[in-house]
Amino acid sequence: SKFVNWKDRTTCVLFGDGAGAVVLQGSDAPTGLLSFVLGSDGSGYDALIVPGGGSSLPFCQEVLDRGLHYIKMDGKRVFRFAVKTPAEAALKAVEACGLSVEDIDLLIPHQANLRIIHSLAETLGLPWEKVYVNLDRYGNTSAASIPIALCEAVEEGRVREGDNIVLLGFGAGLTWATAVVRWGVPVAFSEMFPWRWPLSREAPFEKVRAAARGAIGAILSVVGALLLPFYSGADKGGSQSKKSSERGDAPCDE
Repeated sequence: SKFVNWKDRTTCVLFGDGAGAVVLQGSDAPTGLLSFVLGSDGSGYDALIVPGGGSSLPFCQEVLDRGLHYIKMDGKRVFRFAVKTPAEAALKAVEACGLSVEDIDLLIPHQANLRIIHSLAETLGLPWEKVYVNLDRYGNTSAASIPIALCEAVEEGRVREGDNIVLLGFGAGLTWATAVVRWGVPVAFSEMFPWRWPLSREAPFEKVRAAARGAIGAILSVVGALLLPFYSGADKGGSQSKKSSERGDAPCDE
């Protein structure tokens, strides 16, 4: 990463680059987000920071020369924060949705540090087999760590329908966030939009053809309704011209 100083061994050996995304889908099933807790403490802003390049210290030659465009971290301060505050937030989130720690099937924490993850599991009272870790393969990928871990946990079969999952993040700011999620399975397109069933790929050919005919008919009806005034005007004008000719009083006669 361009934000990592490879001469600073307190940070460069910890971080990795990554990206992840989660697609959410509406459903009437009793799954999804059950509760969440968010928090921040601005007094710890300088514990984990990229000092230069922002509005308070714009990028310039001096920032570059002093290495202020690289990430700076006070490891001890971050550790003391990470083993306490995020765990408290997780307990609040679990309690807020009426669950207990025993109801949690899997904890997917931010993959910052193995000691921190161990401490979080101990504070929450979760056995290690209920904690997902991939830190050893990718390092700390920052905001991407939870989506990557969630994706791999699903692929490995460690997340199943109906499981209660705790997603626990924390980082610069200092900030923290916890979400309790009940895992569901993707809903089929035809179940989400039953009125579109004839157009779904699973529909029989006859239904697709019937739907296409109906759509074409509706379009032609609308077009016809829009053009009707023009046709009516043309007929009316033709009748007037005919009557004028019969009376012999056409405009050009004058």
